[in-house]
Amino acid sequence: MSSRMVLRGARYPGDIAFRDGYIEAVGEISAQPDDVVVNCEQTVVTAGFVNTHHHLYQWMTRGRATGCDLFGWLQTLYPVWGRLDVDDVYAAALVGLGELALTGCTTAADHHYLVPRGDDSVFDAIVQAAKVVGIRLHLSRGSMDLSNKDGGLPPDHVVEDLDAILASTQRVIDTHHDGVMVTVVVAPCSPFSVSEQLMVESAALARRHGLHLHTHLVETIEEEHHCLERFGRRPVDVLDEWNWIGPDVWVAHGIHLNDAEVARLGQQGTGVAHCPSSNGRLGAGMCRVVDLRLAGAPVGLGVDGVASNEVGGLFPELRQSLITARLRANDPACFMPGDAIYVASRGGAQCLGRADIGAIAPGQRADFSIWDVGDLDDMQDVVAGLVLGPDRRARDVYVGGNAIVRDGLLTASDHVAARRALALRAKRLWE
Repeated sequence: MSSRMVLRGARYPGDIAFRDGYIEAVGEISAQPDDVVVNCEQTVVTAGFVNTHHHLYQWMTRGRATGCDLFGWLQTLYPVWGRLDVDDVYAAALVGLGELALTGCTTAADHHYLVPRGDDSVFDAIVQAAKVVGIRLHLSRGSMDLSNKDGGLPPDHVVEDLDAILASTQRVIDTHHDGVMVTVVVAPCSPFSVSEQLMVESAALARRHGLHLHTHLVETIEEEHHCLERFGRRPVDVLDEWNWIGPDVWVAHGIHLNDAEVARLGQQGTGVAHCPSSNGRLGAGMCRVVDLRLAGAPVGLGVDGVASNEVGGLFPELRQSLITARLRANDPACFMPGDAIYVASRGGAQCLGRADIGAIAPGQRADFSIWDVGDLDDMQDVVAGLVLGPDRRARDVYVGGNAIVRDGLLTASDHVAARRALALRAKRLWE
């Protein structure tokens, strides 16, 4: 058994002891002779944040289509994304996952639905990037098989054949899924880019393996119009018919829901990845986070693609989620700083079906972030100050008891060099 490590002196929640990847104790912890002590005075320690929705490859196209709604944004970017190669995807994943880790994220769900020229080694590249950074990865094997000639939104050259998608998904599961550091998710992209058959067969495949399902849902009112025209039913009804509403499903955005649909998601335990900055950037609307949580639906935070949220870090979404919730409800008390931290950690873990992460408690995996809050020394409630105060990066970040960020720097990769290399690749796409 390895030596016990103790984070000692944090203003919140106090001392934390962990060993062999798991938390042993929290609070006032008596010293033991073999303790390895980390000084945490003037800090707050949070459970590692969980990013429930991302498109890592989109870092290649930051700052484009800045005045478009979702459909116009996608139609502008699909042709550019079709030019990406596997090395581009790796470079973007290395930067994107590094940025998440530096902003306190220990588990990231990447929804990768673009497979240029059918080369599914893009998924191997994303896994490799996660291993380099040291972050937990929920690898959502996304897909699109419905091009615009068949009634979908994407152009022909970025969609895949249904049989190829299913075979590739099986390969990705067999190759990478371990349920601890890499968890595979089955994730057709959206109702306006996939066939009914792909959705139905994907659900069956996931459930044969006991895996979770993920897709986009009601991000914009245009999606509702698309489903009414194509199926004669609202998007939630369509997903329900496809057996896509349940506790093993979480959806991205979930903005344009009526009261009955909010209640249905809550009753079925279907989670929602809330991406407030991206939603605002695209003018999509504001998710009913307060209503969904009251109904019993798990809600987590998501950065979304860095082509619709050019920051790329998860920490700013805490404050943005609070502001959005209060604006939507016109109620300054409906969503508090503690709610933001819960949604960013435990709520995200619930969306992903993880009971072993998202909280600082004995028996949980030792995933947490240490935040220097010396600049908040004048505040009585430093947790509120953490959420409402300036954006910041984590001092240290641990995943399974291993430090992946120390003193504000990644321990296993050069983030500055990775960003420089990615910028050179991105500029190639400007031509």
